[in-house]
Amino acid sequence: MTMTLADQAARTGQDGQVTEKRVSRPARRTFTAAYKARILAAYDALPEGSPERGALMRRERLYHSHIEHWRKQQENGTLASSTGKPPTKGTESEELARLRAENKKLKSEAAKLEAKNEKLTSELGKTKTALDIAGKAFALLDDISRSADSDES
Repeated sequence: MTMTLADQAARTGQDGQVTEKRVSRPARRTFTAAYKARILAAYDALPEGSPERGALMRRERLYHSHIEHWRKQQENGTLASSTGKPPTKGTESEELARLRAENKKLKSEAAKLEAKNEKLTSELGKTKTALDIAGKAFALLDDISRSADSDES
């Protein structure tokens, strides 16, 4: 390894001895179970694919992998802080927040399904009307054809 004078100066102590300065790594962030549950509830409460979800992630400086990992932990019942502490018993407020988020998500899905149902009902009414018109047209043409046949004989 080639060292420049600047490198040597940085490694030299006051007495002229070369010292090894270690730069400490930044501490890894840890998240409490309550924080994870709160973020999951807030994330799940937002509509799927909405820009608000991305804004939440940016504001909290999180990645989607955090959400996926925490969701798996929540489903397995092992949602705990990432500090290595054993999982704590879920408090009622965390469970309530999770259930409210799930309820909101289900309501959103139900609203989407109701809108789709209304659209399909409308299309079904149009199809029934078209079939009714086609049936009447067929009956009219059949009557015209029979009357033409009876006129010729």
